Amino acid sequence: MELDAARMIGAGLATIGVIGAGIGVGSIFASAIATIGRNPAAREDINLPMFLGFALTEAVALFALVIAFLILFV
Repeated sequence: MELDAARMIGAGLATIGVIGAGIGVGSIFASAIATIGRNPAAREDINLPMFLGFALTEAVALFALVIAFLILFV
């Protein structure tokens, strides 16, 4: 019983990384929208770094979820 409780607590703590990823994605897109709003001609130059940052930020969230599932089920 204590092992199950420790697993649940560990998985909950491992998912804290998802919160940071959500904040990061919001910040990335807010900055991109503000930049495109100020200079619409720079849209093509903004898209690649924006989506690259999005992908790398989401990778952190996926790693956190994988660790949480490993803690729960292995």
